[in-house]
Amino acid sequence: MDVLVLIGRILFVILFLGSAMNHLGKTAAMVGYAKSRGVPFARPATLVTGVMLLVGGLSVLFGVWADLGALILFFFLVPTAVLMHAFWRETEAGARQSEMLHFMKDLALGGASLMLFALIAHAGDDLGLMITAPLFTIN
Repeated sequence: MDVLVLIGRILFVILFLGSAMNHLGKTAAMVGYAKSRGVPFARPATLVTGVMLLVGGLSVLFGVWADLGALILFFFLVPTAVLMHAFWRETEAGARQSEMLHFMKDLALGGASLMLFALIAHAGDDLGLMITAPLFTIN
């Protein structure tokens, strides 16, 4: 099971680490997109969320307080779904469909992050292939 969870962690964080690189490496473009979606304080928000993606993704990947990393990703994903992919505001059918897909993807990944948090916090040291023990305990 340890190897399966490790493979799952690796596959899970690819998206987040790629997004972190965009937030932190292509900041101007990401700020422009955030502004177009009505995000207040778009530049600081882009940088903070880039750090959240990077820290959360690396934490889950390497198993360094991976439960906390999963929570960080959860707290990135749910607000992002609402702020960045508000499909209910779209008037054009194609844009509405695209934003609804992204909204649902972010919510699904948020749910997966929450389940990963629970799995790690419940399994504790028994999960294996982690550098540190979880910060949280769920019985």
